[in-house]
Amino acid sequence: MNHMVQLADIPFRHLGTDGVTEVQLGDERFLRVSAEAIRRLTVAAFGDVSHLLRPGHLAQLRAILDDPEASQNDHYVALELIKNAVIAAEREFPSCQDTGTAIVTGKKGQNLLVEGELHQALCDGIRDTWQSRNLRFSQMAPLTMYEEKNTGTNLPAQIDIEAVGGDALELLFMAKGGGSANKTFLFQQTRRLLEPEHLLEFFDERIRTLGTTACPPYHLAIVIGGLSAEQCLKTVKLASARELDGLPTSGSPDGRAFRDLELEGQILGLTRAMGLGAQFGGKYFCHDVRVIRLPRHGGSLPVGMGVSCSADRQIRGRIDRDGLWLEALERDPARFLPEGGTGGAAPARIDLDQPMDAICAALSELTVGTPVLMSGTMIVARDLVHAELARLMREGKPLPGYLRDHPVYYAGPARTPQGHASGSFGPTTAARMDPYVPELQAQGASRVMIAKGNRAPEVVASCKRHGGFYLGSVGGAAAVLGRDVIKSVEVLDFAEFGMEAVWRIRVEDFPAFLVTDDKGNDFFTRKPGLTPPG
Repeated sequence: MNHMVQLADIPFRHLGTDGVTEVQLGDERFLRVSAEAIRRLTVAAFGDVSHLLRPGHLAQLRAILDDPEASQNDHYVALELIKNAVIAAEREFPSCQDTGTAIVTGKKGQNLLVEGELHQALCDGIRDTWQSRNLRFSQMAPLTMYEEKNTGTNLPAQIDIEAVGGDALELLFMAKGGGSANKTFLFQQTRRLLEPEHLLEFFDERIRTLGTTACPPYHLAIVIGGLSAEQCLKTVKLASARELDGLPTSGSPDGRAFRDLELEGQILGLTRAMGLGAQFGGKYFCHDVRVIRLPRHGGSLPVGMGVSCSADRQIRGRIDRDGLWLEALERDPARFLPEGGTGGAAPARIDLDQPMDAICAALSELTVGTPVLMSGTMIVARDLVHAELARLMREGKPLPGYLRDHPVYYAGPARTPQGHASGSFGPTTAARMDPYVPELQAQGASRVMIAKGNRAPEVVASCKRHGGFYLGSVGGAAAVLGRDVIKSVEVLDFAEFGMEAVWRIRVEDFPAFLVTDDKGNDFFTRKPGLTPPG
């Protein structure tokens, strides 16, 4: 049975009734649900959300393409993200190489009985999904304060279930990548913030600090108030998933939570005037904004801010007397593609198989913001490898030659689908490697770097001093890169690091933008008044 129904204005599909029965206990009827049914719902949920997106999210991407006020770079990013969704929907390549921490939040009715252990059933479903699909294990177990090891299961998961009345189990499944999770902030403020001029000034400043490392356009969530810091931040997470859209739009003497629609519009206007755009300049830094006002203790004003990124992965599930239900995500994202292209400047082509001095000379001829297509050999290295390289330098040991001979791509792959050269293999956040760059470049290494997001001023200065370059790849288009761009992948060094090993990859027409050059120019800190490229 696989028909569609409408529950609370959300389209759901029916997954059957196996494992769901009704029982009479005394004067009350209860719904009895097997642990296997919960495991099965969890497998279906995380299987769908790893590859599919909500139609509303895709419609917002298409709206960027249809907006004549959007920059060409906005158009380019939106088109790449829709193309990525089309590939991911084939269910071989996940939409993002960071397939995320598994998070389950929900409400369990007091008249619903679970045969077995609810928490364990959810964990079993998560484990089975990550073991059976082309996903990536990201959870690190602390062995000591300073030593960690990947769990190899993507467990543990974050699970929070609230007890409520009724006989249904309502669940929200989320796969939260590290990039967007790292853009969750708590600010402890005072009553002075609750003045219109101070509030808007505060958010104009704080929103800019989000940067582009978490793959915009964002769904931005802001929460003002809360009875505790943890209530504030939990509300941020739910609001970013549009889970609280049904809140009232005004407050009350008893302290109910509400949405401030007027402030949402004002803050969305702020984001569109910042010029950051959908990663490389323009209007669409954010798709939308949610602002939630909560009650608070008179001596405390927590303010939370967070995002859901281009890997906008959440899906609702439900078990009730009619069986198992799962939110219906978009299975045909190709319907959001435009008939033609979006135009834009012709990219410069860079041969990565020539000597490093020749690669740098070719990049030096370009201005920041120029789109490029790169073909040839790259070295992949990220957090653990950079920590090891720092140790080598501290001990006076030589760096591997491949760091001088080839560009370095900050990334870590998901599992490779059968018959393909690579799994989803998108860029990770450049800023995490910033502390290592000046010392590496001083030794002739990491002269050309590829990742996502902005860099610290120290990196810009180092590139000027040592003749280096940083290129920004489109965050959120990992499936496109894995299927169409990366032609071969092999482990080169540090195999014990798993997906964080050093990889040698060959690419064909790898798309990126020149962000930082060898003259001290940086796209994200260009002087006010300059027109964004495109």
